[in-house]
Amino acid sequence: MLSKALLRLGASAARHPWRVIAAWLIAATLVVLAAVAFGGRTADSMTAPGLDSRRAAELIERAGTGQEGMTAQVVVTPLDDGATFFDDSARTALTRLQTEVKRLPHVLGTSDPALALDAGRDTAVRGGLVSADGRIAVVRVQYPDQSRLSAEDLDALVDLGDRLRAELPLRIEMGGNLFYAFSDADGGVSELIGLLAAAAILFLAFGSLVAAALPIGMAVFGLTVGVATMTLLAGVTEVPTFAPVLGSMVGLGVGIDYALFVLARHREYLARGLDPHEAAGRAVATAGRPVVFAGGTVVVSILGLAVANVPFMTVGGVAVSIVVLIMVLASVTLLPAFLGAAGPRLARAGRIGRALQTRKPGRLARRRDPAAGAAHAAGWRRWIGHVSRHPVPYAVGAAGLLLMATLPVLGLRVGLPDDGSLPQSRTERRAYDLVAEGFGPGINGPLVIAADPSGDPGVVDRLVGAVAADPGVASVAPTHIDRATGVATLVVFPTTSPQDKATADTIARLRTDVLPTAIGHGPARAHVGGAAASLSDVGQRTSQRLPVFVAAVLAMSFLLLMLVFRSILVPLKAVLLNLLSIGAAYGIMVAVFQWGWGGALIGLEATVPIVSFIPMFLFAILFGLSMDYEVLLLSRVREEYLRTGDNGTAIVEGVSRTARIITSAALIMVAVFLSFAVADDPSTKMFGLGLATAIFIDATVVRMVLVPATMTLLDRTNWWLPKWLDRLLPRGPVGTDDTDAESTGEAPRPRLVDR
Repeated sequence: MLSKALLRLGASAARHPWRVIAAWLIAATLVVLAAVAFGGRTADSMTAPGLDSRRAAELIERAGTGQEGMTAQVVVTPLDDGATFFDDSARTALTRLQTEVKRLPHVLGTSDPALALDAGRDTAVRGGLVSADGRIAVVRVQYPDQSRLSAEDLDALVDLGDRLRAELPLRIEMGGNLFYAFSDADGGVSELIGLLAAAAILFLAFGSLVAAALPIGMAVFGLTVGVATMTLLAGVTEVPTFAPVLGSMVGLGVGIDYALFVLARHREYLARGLDPHEAAGRAVATAGRPVVFAGGTVVVSILGLAVANVPFMTVGGVAVSIVVLIMVLASVTLLPAFLGAAGPRLARAGRIGRALQTRKPGRLARRRDPAAGAAHAAGWRRWIGHVSRHPVPYAVGAAGLLLMATLPVLGLRVGLPDDGSLPQSRTERRAYDLVAEGFGPGINGPLVIAADPSGDPGVVDRLVGAVAADPGVASVAPTHIDRATGVATLVVFPTTSPQDKATADTIARLRTDVLPTAIGHGPARAHVGGAAASLSDVGQRTSQRLPVFVAAVLAMSFLLLMLVFRSILVPLKAVLLNLLSIGAAYGIMVAVFQWGWGGALIGLEATVPIVSFIPMFLFAILFGLSMDYEVLLLSRVREEYLRTGDNGTAIVEGVSRTARIITSAALIMVAVFLSFAVADDPSTKMFGLGLATAIFIDATVVRMVLVPATMTLLDRTNWWLPKWLDRLLPRGPVGTDDTDAESTGEAPRPRLVDR
């Protein structure tokens, strides 16, 4: 039995705490050292096999033009308002800047706007190097692929810019995917803010510095091992840059939550007079089983991202899953060791905690766990009893509220937020604005058309003419033809920005109409690539695979919950309510990021589309996380139902006994996730706000209103299970039976009905 195994594991860890803590310290040290020695850097390959943008990239790589590598751009304008680059003095400064940039390590080459001006103004303007008014110039910098670069290359470029700003009469701004790849992730400050907020909530919940410190310590321990393991994984395969930030976000949230569940049960047992070692063992046996189940559900849900057949999403899911698994392992081994080392001190609130509790009106100073205190339980009992007496209006009202919040999903548009969505304090944003001002918004997201003439020498000219004539194309840079392979590359500048829906329409039109017409029925072929095209393709693929993924996760969750709770309607209700809360979170994301409602509160300076892969990632993570509260709450309700056989009593007692823990855990998760919502990067903001919103809705509207209301309406049919199905379902590590409770010494009398 799972509970028996967890009982032995938790009790053993509590009896030998320093051995377990030492083992974790040794393991963490070894993993960190291995990560330093053999780990790799995160990288982004926003493409997938079979996509048209991937075929374009393969042709470019074959031609060896260098355009498959990393790029940066240095955007300059004279400090003198009356000067232009048509003047000799400004052109001289531009020449020096281009020369210095070209000398940087690993730079393969740069554009030369000053040289283009020497050939004529029209040449420089048509090539997108100097604006028509001569006020803005762009030096494009070509680097090799990311595997040959490091953060030192970005530092060298930034340091050069800082030096030249003091020496040249130019305003110098920089951008490009070199910054995206090697800029510091947003996680550091956000993690600290989240930890401080979690510590404050834990202290208020338990009234003890020791009790508040244990979940934080366990989560930091687990996160250190998890991120180091992720770095090791990056040395073997390409881990996307968002994985460490998302792993930190989810790892901190679930780690502190899981520790909170176990710690609350541990303090209950201490308050009953149990020995700390026995209390820790029983806490891991009872609260640890929902933790293992919930963590396993999170992992399986995230690994289900493989159905999208987008490699960077699959690897990112594996990396985040590793962090979650480590947090589950820490919850059932490291945490009970901490509990054993703390001893009986956890049974009571500290002096400051008691003082805080006695100062609050209506709150009793007590030595027992606040989550189990009579005053708080009575308050939650009154609320749940009230909802249970009026189930129809509460069920209809709460469901209607969530459906209204879900409605904006109908306008969801996926895309890629570009540098124009960054704050003005970032040089990438200022470079973006200068380029858009001088050349139009499309130059910030060029498309790259790769063509293989295959014996049709006139096809390149036809392609250039047809593409340039398209209404969505502003200009086409001079064509580059590789002599060895004959592959031609056309850099195309759309009339609209990378995140604009019109740009996606232009890409689709080029593929379905313009290019096939220009090529005709000959052997030549052409494909549209570039960052904007790649993200558009990935967005389409994830949108196509999302229904299959959602159906698979729903089916898996239903089956697992049916095995655990031996019921059909309880898991069906859980699946539908979780789907409703996630839909509401999606709707709020659309309202904030696409419509701009309240965007200023999280530092969003412009509306942006939803990043193409985020809806699928969020669904996987949120559906798994919602199982935490589902299993914790329903496990307690089921215990009461087994004990009393009365559905109404089981709902009131089960929900009221877990309400304080669920709300505290939800507050911690919301605090951690919201701390990431104020990061600079819009993708990090989306992850943070989406996760925080869904968890808040799930722990309040769903768990404290919809669950008791719907379970009251279903009455005894909540636990209905056909006899033939009950015989088929397994009992054991996944399925539950009454001997699980016996292993903790709290066996209720079984009274499951309607079998």
